Order: sequence, then structure tokens, then C-alpha cells
Amino acid sequence: MLDDLRALVEFAQAGSIAGAADRLFRTPSAITRQVQRLEAALGAELLDRSVKPPRLNSLGSRVLEQARDLLQRTEVLKSLTSSDAEPHGLLRIGLSHPLAEGTLIDPILALTEKYPKVRVRLLSELTGELFHRLLAGELDVAAVLLPEGRTAPLPLLTNIIASDRMEIVQGAAGNLNGDWKSLGRAPWVLNPPGCPLRASLIDRMERDGFTPMIAAEIHNMHLQLAFVQSGYGVGLLPARFIARNHSIDTVKVLRPPSFDLRPSVALVRVGQLGALGKAVEQLEHWFRQLFEAADTTKPVTRHRRGVPANRREARPRK
Repeated sequence: MLDDLRALVEFAQAGSIAGAADRLFRTPSAITRQVQRLEAALGAELLDRSVKPPRLNSLGSRVLEQARDLLQRTEVLKSLTSSDAEPHGLLRIGLSHPLAEGTLIDPILALTEKYPKVRVRLLSELTGELFHRLLAGELDVAAVLLPEGRTAPLPLLTNIIASDRMEIVQGAAGNLNGDWKSLGRAPWVLNPPGCPLRASLIDRMERDGFTPMIAAEIHNMHLQLAFVQSGYGVGLLPARFIARNHSIDTVKVLRPPSFDLRPSVALVRVGQLGALGKAVEQLEHWFRQLFEAADTTKPVTRHRRGVPANRREARPRK
């Protein structure tokens, strides 16, 4: 029916069957058959054939308006699946809680500046819930932390873009030793159950015969840091987050034996995204730049003169 609607639109534009045939590179008889087929499908005449040449009647004019709208919407649908089209439409991005912090706003803002026709909707959730929403078609892409060497469950596509070193920290006035026995007696400020980072920490402690005492379960790194700084408990936070928030003078980093937690930062999606694929590729590029700039091979330590290290925040280059 779409071809028949297009014939009607071209007939109205050209003002004659012959003109529509020229515009569509068809014969006049073919255009006539298309209009007749459309009339049969709709159960009504659309042309006033009492005049020469025929013209649209009042019903035909109303059908013409709907035909133009339908054909335009069809082109929009086609462009959504075309990887060559300019990215446009709604891009639904999920962020796992350990990644949902202020510095990630830079890539999001840069994305909307580069592709002004893209609207972004963000959701912060547990990694498992983000996977569920991706599989349900409620998200297009999600940035998550995964245990080193792991990928998202199939059929989700996983693209590892960086690693994220985690640090155990206590308040600057704390006096805990950096051993598992001391940490086993300390109160902990951690993410709620369901967080793979929490699970990795507990697994490591239990291998040495200790279980952390949970004092607070919070899905917010800034609030976790505030609790740690106040001396309320010991926390597990990304090294990049400590450095970017100029917090090294208000916390102490503890490194118990054989502890090296470096989860992978990954962008996870389902299948092809059509025109939005370019936007996701650009987002991936900026995320990668952000984490590469934040990654330090040296431990997070105090500057000799008391000036917080890594003052400059990394902004994605456009």
C-alpha cells in the first residue's frame, strides 16, 4: 500500500497522472492502476473523474494528508535502522552505581553537543538490573563494571574499554593496619548486596577467615566517601574517584596482602542500534579517554607539600 500512497501523493503534486508517472519513472497506466488499487483497498473513490484531467475529491484530499504523514514516518523508521544516517532520537543509557559519578557528565554533554538530534535518558541501577533492562529492550547501552576476565551474559555484546582500580580507604584520623585481621574487626561502608565489587571483597576476606562488619549500605560514592572521611567506617572506592574529588588528604589508603581489585569498565548492548550506533561509538571513545586519563600506575598517595594529586579533571576531547 505504501507504493500506492506514494503514487497518490505524486499525482497530487504533479496535478496529473502523466506528471506522476514522470516523477516516479513509471507509465501512466501503472499509476492509474495504483490509484485504483488504493481506492479498492480503502473502499472509496478518491478522484473526481467527471472533470478532465481527474483531480482529488474532498475525501481524497483528506487521505492525501494522512498519506504524506505516513510516508514521512516511514522514512523516519528507515533512518533509525540506517548506520549511515545522522544519529537522532532517544538514546537510553544505563550506568552501574559504581560508575554513576559527576565526571561521567562530560562525555554525555559532549555527545549531545556533537549530535543535537539525540536525546539522552540516563538510568543508574545495579548491574544485573541493567542487563535485564537491556534484554527487555528498555535500554540501548549500559556502562558497567565487570569482574576482571568476565563478560555480560549472552546474547549481550560486551566491549571492554578500561579497568578501574579499587582502593580500601579509612578516614585520615584512622589507625587501622593494612591487614585482613584489622579490617575484619572494622565497620564497613559498602554498596548493598548485588554489587560485584562488594562480592569480590567479601570473597577475598573470607578466604583469610574474616567477614566484614557492615555498618552502612549505600548506593552513592559521594555519601560513602563522606562516611569514611568522618571515621564512621572503612570503604571500597575507585582510585579515580578519590583523586578527582581531591580526597587523598582526608583518607588513608590501606593495602592488605594480595589485594588487587581491578574490575573492567565495559559498554554492553544488544545487537545493532542503527543510526544511534555512531553515537554509541563516540560515547565509547570519550569514556575510554576519560578512564585512560584517570588511570595512574602509581598508588594514590599524598603529595609531599599537601597539595591534592591529580587536580586536573579529564574532559573528553571532541
